[in-house]
Amino acid sequence: MALEDYKVDCMRCEKDSVCKFVPLMRHRSQKYSEVCPSIKRFNFHTFSGAGRLFEALGFLRGRHDYSDDLVNFIYNCQVCGGCDIACKAVRDLEVLETIIERRIRAVEDGQFPGAVMEIVESMKNENNTMLESKADRGKWADGLDVKDLAKEKAEICFHAGCRYSYDKELWPTIRGAVQLLKKVGADIGIFGKEENCCGGRVYEMGFQGEFVTFKDSNLDAWKNAGVRTVLTACSDCYACFKAWYSRFDNHAEVYHVTEYIHKLIREGQIKFTKEVPLHVTYHDPCHLGRLSEAYQYSSPGKPYIMDERPLAEVKGICCVYETPKLWRRGANGIYDQPREIISSIPGIRFTEMERIKSWAFCCGAGGGVSVSNPDYARSTALSRIEEARDTGAQALVTACPWCIRNFRDAMNGDGHAIEVHDIIDLVLRAL
Repeated sequence: MALEDYKVDCMRCEKDSVCKFVPLMRHRSQKYSEVCPSIKRFNFHTFSGAGRLFEALGFLRGRHDYSDDLVNFIYNCQVCGGCDIACKAVRDLEVLETIIERRIRAVEDGQFPGAVMEIVESMKNENNTMLESKADRGKWADGLDVKDLAKEKAEICFHAGCRYSYDKELWPTIRGAVQLLKKVGADIGIFGKEENCCGGRVYEMGFQGEFVTFKDSNLDAWKNAGVRTVLTACSDCYACFKAWYSRFDNHAEVYHVTEYIHKLIREGQIKFTKEVPLHVTYHDPCHLGRLSEAYQYSSPGKPYIMDERPLAEVKGICCVYETPKLWRRGANGIYDQPREIISSIPGIRFTEMERIKSWAFCCGAGGGVSVSNPDYARSTALSRIEEARDTGAQALVTACPWCIRNFRDAMNGDGHAIEVHDIIDLVLRAL
């Protein structure tokens, strides 16, 4: 697709601020009514989904050009999809797609923050977004005695992802997950230092060419290793494999580890024997929830060609698309499985936050913001932590390493303390 393909979406926006808030039917309080982190942070309409559509329309009509302020505006967005699903609760505009295509156009025009380029260079040179050496990527699995997919075949590929591979504090989580899967007899392997980044983070930052390169590399690696199922504990990787790849091609079945553990619990292969006396609340990662839904055709059964440019025109008040677009609504993400896992653990007391599932507030780490504007990322995390603490819970549980890292970093020395756990850790404690 291209930015021009969403011009009619920009024209149809009524600037009614629906994109800023949790829909009224899901609204529980004014304090936690916002769904868009950027409008909460900057409190100016331009930073809302509607404002971003309006800027894109003005750009397409040649009404303004780039400036430092404009580039900062384009990249001060976590691409969390909150505005998109809020809009789709009442109408059918592609807000998120427009935001991403606007970034792609900015990159094509050579306009992006310097901090973002560091990540892209790390991707090109070291195959990761963490500015670390590729040679160290597989160290998290030292001593695990797990198949090396670069040399042998396995039915399941466990994809660690960049954050888990290099964040040593989080290594016990994925090591425990792999050991658990081996214990139940899964034919599992890893690529270790040969594992590639999923490419999702750079795609969301507008670097589409780099994304396609990593997509093709991963698909080839899975095929050559005989992989039928890709399993990951990283929500960013999951959304990339399940959603972004579905716009092109995908030959493997993709699971997030919470889905797989949930399946094993229901089949009786995992049984809990210990109590975990903890009062918890659960944070829905954007990439496991609303951003993980695969794309579908707007006209079922009609083939979609990626190089084909949809033409659209406005006839009266109706938008008529001559070629169908891929679409998704965000309601079919992974929401119930993590909650059912938590509720099945003996001793756990579970209390929901106000903004949950499709309407969950972002952790703050997405879209490259944690690099380009760390203060903004931190303020978003602290807003979510405050919401978690208002439930009275002792611990905030989630299913994404980026969320965990951003929450923990945000609380450093700030008195906003709450325990932060990966759902895998609770499962391991209950075995």
